[in-house]
Amino acid sequence: MATGSNVRAAPWMQDTLRQGFALLAAGKPEQASECARRLLGAKPDLVEGHFLVGLIAVELKQNWTAVSAFGSVTKLKPDHAAAWAQLARLFMIAGQPGRADTALAKAVKHNDNNPLVLDTIGAVYTQLGDQEEASTWIRRALERQPGNVNYQVNLANNLMFRGELDDAEAMLKQTLAANPDNPNAHWVLSSLRKAADRNHIDVLKKLVEDKERSPQAMAFLYYGLGKELEDLEAWDEAFDAFQNGAVARRKTIEYDERAEIEMFEAFGDVFTANWLEENAGGHDDRSPIFVVGQPRTGTTLVERIITSHSQVYSAGELRQFGQAVRRLADYREPSRYSAKLAQQAAGVDCVKLGKAYMATTAKLRGDLPRFVDKLPPNYLYVPLILKALPNAKIVHLIRNPMDACFASFKQLFADAYPHSYDQEEMARHHARYFHLMSLWRERFPGRFFDISYEETAGDLEPNARALIEFLELPWEDACLNFHQQKAAVTTASAVQVRKPAHTKSVGRWRRYEEQLEPMRRALEAARVPDSAY
Repeated sequence: MATGSNVRAAPWMQDTLRQGFALLAAGKPEQASECARRLLGAKPDLVEGHFLVGLIAVELKQNWTAVSAFGSVTKLKPDHAAAWAQLARLFMIAGQPGRADTALAKAVKHNDNNPLVLDTIGAVYTQLGDQEEASTWIRRALERQPGNVNYQVNLANNLMFRGELDDAEAMLKQTLAANPDNPNAHWVLSSLRKAADRNHIDVLKKLVEDKERSPQAMAFLYYGLGKELEDLEAWDEAFDAFQNGAVARRKTIEYDERAEIEMFEAFGDVFTANWLEENAGGHDDRSPIFVVGQPRTGTTLVERIITSHSQVYSAGELRQFGQAVRRLADYREPSRYSAKLAQQAAGVDCVKLGKAYMATTAKLRGDLPRFVDKLPPNYLYVPLILKALPNAKIVHLIRNPMDACFASFKQLFADAYPHSYDQEEMARHHARYFHLMSLWRERFPGRFFDISYEETAGDLEPNARALIEFLELPWEDACLNFHQQKAAVTTASAVQVRKPAHTKSVGRWRRYEEQLEPMRRALEAARVPDSAY
């Protein structure tokens, strides 16, 4: 057992460490904390004591406490790969990619084939949007520990994103045969197929009866249950499940709405038409196509239409532009969102920004003349994209606000979109986005292309043709057969987008009109019209 000195930990310390890790594994972080307190009180340089504190903090969603603890580990033992991997993951969550890059490089360098380290590195690559590299690391973890349910579920998720649905299903069924009550596996399984009967629903209903499960576990189960009930058009039951899932999930995340408000206001204040014209230039590469908007608004549908073209590669949801902004701005605020992000970003050298984005996406954007980056929240950076990459194209998805908000509300996301688990928070966030996009449209007329989800789903060809024309590409009939594409889809639409366009989701929110009244009222109060756009 590694420690910060050459003196081996006393036997009672080793016993207490084992007890602390066991308590944490059993879902008892408070009791585990007492073990850590005793250990570090007796030996402040005990490496694994600090590591235990870090894991406890992760479990309690105290991310900056975790960063401090893992940082102490790496100071005491600079080659501690597990601590570096945890730091990389936490810095990505915090929106500090520069620090994440450094930590990830250290984790890879010092990796000792510990399966937990391998899987965590895979998770970081997943956050970076590199599903191929993530797959390599997750598979290595499974090779070292074949029966680990967490690694199996992570691989199943990876397979789903890459369109290998049969393999994903097989992996999940293998997992559930050995671990029949694993919440995460049940949730991913629910996402793979449209439910044809209530068999799995009955299993999920039985599992949610256990109220001793953690909020995270209950969220997995309830969202899986809601999805399958909706598949069978059991509308009221489905909404109850989504609502219960949202309540559970909201307990597990931190969301600073005030910080988000201040950030949006700062972006509006800083990025004016005059700012765009000052020191104009940027990097002249014309290959990027950005697809932006809110999640669950048809961004993946439109991305697949575009990338069915022979000249366009599907790069997926790349986080590299925002990461490049944060790196060059040297953003180090403890909050992921703050007014300082806008203020510091405004001073970034946009030529360097454009070049940094192109350099960091080099291995992810294929070898075709054009590529699509379809990370929805890049709408925030529209002015920066226009300045850093003036020849790039930006496509903005628009959708009925109630359908858009409800589609996010009923979706369990990983670490993104923390506003989506409360109806009124969801609506207020959408309003901020709506008014910001209206501001960009006013300040930068004609610089991006608005496309309606409803119109495109209802009448594909004319809207697809207008889109391809905006992108200055020659028309190809393959753009109408987007569902036949085999490339990876790293979004909640990974399954739906492999089917032809349809309008089944248009007006879906009206199935829940009474239950969604708080959301509708909040949108109305925030001056978002029912027929927005």
